[in-house]
Amino acid sequence: MAAESQSQKKSYCLVGDVYRGVMIVPKELDLSPTKDLMHHQINLQLKFPDVGRAFTNFTRTREVGEFLSGALAGAMTKAVLAPLETIRTRMVVGVGSKNIGTSFIQVIEHQGWKGLWAGNTINMLRIIPTQAIELATFECVKRAMNSAQEKWINTGNPKLQIGNASMSFSLSWLSPVAVAGAAAGVAGTLACHPLEVLKDRLTVNPEVYPSLRIAVHKICKEGGIGGLYAGLGPTIIGMLPYSTCYYFMYETIKKSYCQAQQKKSLSRAEMLLIGAFSGLTASTISYPLEVARKRLMVGALHGKCPPH
Repeated sequence: MAAESQSQKKSYCLVGDVYRGVMIVPKELDLSPTKDLMHHQINLQLKFPDVGRAFTNFTRTREVGEFLSGALAGAMTKAVLAPLETIRTRMVVGVGSKNIGTSFIQVIEHQGWKGLWAGNTINMLRIIPTQAIELATFECVKRAMNSAQEKWINTGNPKLQIGNASMSFSLSWLSPVAVAGAAAGVAGTLACHPLEVLKDRLTVNPEVYPSLRIAVHKICKEGGIGGLYAGLGPTIIGMLPYSTCYYFMYETIKKSYCQAQQKKSLSRAEMLLIGAFSGLTASTISYPLEVARKRLMVGALHGKCPPH
């Protein structure tokens, strides 16, 4: 019996090379090169993930496109309009002349032409992530709200169950665009508010805050980390009506105009006009809160710059 079991045992051999891999096969197959290996060749290939292709596919997704579009648009806008942003900030917090032309002259006389772009570097660092986060958040929340409302139409309104009591909430009146606009404004503000504080300090008082490093050191020394979030409350309160109004008006006007003109898309000039009108209306509504938050951020209410 033992001899029989020994005779039934199969012997094995190793087949392969250092480039293709190794397999253990029964010796009866004998896949050695002397036995017509060309007809019995077994290839074992290790495939590593194509990181380059995966990254390329990721960058071509809709969300990444929205993120990059918002970042580039915000950066270009702030770079071109930096002088007006500087004058606006100074006038809001009560520094210098209340006249636009005179304020321009004062900045140029005291700081040169570069003074009109004071704080622009930090402003660019701020606006790129802010715009990108806002636009990406807006699109994601809008799509989520549209999907939720379609579900509520089919399955009924959402309900809150507390014990045996059940409450139904009718949320069909909510505008997905308005909700997405509010979420976008809050997300961008929470993420980048410290950069806004630094930008305003550098713009309003470059003598006290000549560089970004000194500004960070002084703000943290005087108010701790919380100093970088000065005026956060008024900023969020002011951002809610501004962001909600802006995105709601822009999307509504764009959709209505396309339907009236029977067009699928708008030209750049039409988008510019609609965006400008939406921004003007939203800024007018939220401007009082803008003044309050700017003064809090630069310390005007604490006697650190003229509080007129």
